[in-house]
Amino acid sequence: MDQHESTYKPGSRTAKWWDERLPVMRMMHGQFVDFPTPRNLNYFWTFGGILTFCLAIQLVSGIVLAMHYIPSADLAFDSVERIRRDVNYGWLIRSMHAVGASMFFFAVYVHIFRGLYYGSYKAPREVLWIIGVLIYLVMMATAFLGYTLPWGQMSFWGATVITNFFSAIPLVGSTVVTWLWGGYSVTGTTLNRFYSLHYLLPFVIAGLVVLHIWALHVAGQNNPTGVEIKTKSDSVPMSPFAVMKDLFALGVFAMLFAWFVFYAPDYLGHADNYVEANPLVTPPHIVPEWYFLPFYAILRAVPSKLGGVVLMFAAVAILAFVSWLDTSRVRSTKYRPVYRWFFWLFVITCLALGYLGAKPAEGVYVFWARIFTFYYFAHFLLVMPIVGLIETPKPLPRSITEAVLGKGAGAGSPVAAAASPEKR
Repeated sequence: MDQHESTYKPGSRTAKWWDERLPVMRMMHGQFVDFPTPRNLNYFWTFGGILTFCLAIQLVSGIVLAMHYIPSADLAFDSVERIRRDVNYGWLIRSMHAVGASMFFFAVYVHIFRGLYYGSYKAPREVLWIIGVLIYLVMMATAFLGYTLPWGQMSFWGATVITNFFSAIPLVGSTVVTWLWGGYSVTGTTLNRFYSLHYLLPFVIAGLVVLHIWALHVAGQNNPTGVEIKTKSDSVPMSPFAVMKDLFALGVFAMLFAWFVFYAPDYLGHADNYVEANPLVTPPHIVPEWYFLPFYAILRAVPSKLGGVVLMFAAVAILAFVSWLDTSRVRSTKYRPVYRWFFWLFVITCLALGYLGAKPAEGVYVFWARIFTFYYFAHFLLVMPIVGLIETPKPLPRSITEAVLGKGAGAGSPVAAAASPEKR
């Protein structure tokens, strides 16, 4: 991990004995208390801690729900209702888990767009970014599997439609679909398989998160200027400075989370999913959860079934390559006047695809879905490489301290020395 001086001092003879043999507390103190944090981080950097909170909520609530859920086509729907009505605090646990999925994805999307805006994918953080994309991919798989478990109409038909797309894969498509279903249609066997995978994958996410944090502490944190830490005056210890900021942001986020849990627990779900699954009745409009809608719009924008599947997966996979697609020497979009316009056009594109994904695949909706799908990929394959080569960035500050305190506050200046944490 990142090398820096630790201020840890064992408080007792037992702690000292333990520290000499297995310095776990020294390592934790060095990485989560003394760790040098750029002094100019804004509140967009608090979403890492918020995501850790969301993961913990999903793991704990999911384990409790698994104790009462019955993965059977005949009993699954009723078991979910029984959890809400008969299990002590079951309504709270189930609402926390359902709302938590949406809150998790909301925080992830803020986290991703922040990384794209401030260039957090650039060297030396390529591996950190790729691990983040893997976490996102596994999250999507976990959320899809979890969406099928209530066994309502949208769960059943969503599972049927989405898994059917795998049949478009040449040679092995039908075999893959049969394996996923455990037969020749979506049945209770499919539900049991999805339940097992849904229980397993969150622990895979947890392992990837540990790697993600490890990679972060090796490369160090990026910051709004994109300038690396050069002196002690450029940074502050993680605790209490960054920790208190994270706790405040987490408190605000928790209030939003709690509002949905207590006042609108079903608002983010689809009404058809509160009707028990019926293989003989197809809903008039099959849609996934809101956080999948942009990719669903891309999937339906292509006339070819195989082409739609390829583009849908490519829309996620391409994120792993932005470190090499972006040719700019400047990290932060804050200092890139031309690219900034394209970035906000990309944000609008993602929002538009989300809107179109909720609409029927017909007429003008398909036309605009194709337009925005084209720009989605053009942003990575054309805009990033070309604009990075022709753009003239704004001058960067010499240091983080100068970006915070203004010119004349560079490394070694009296202003920087006075602002150093050691002088406070």
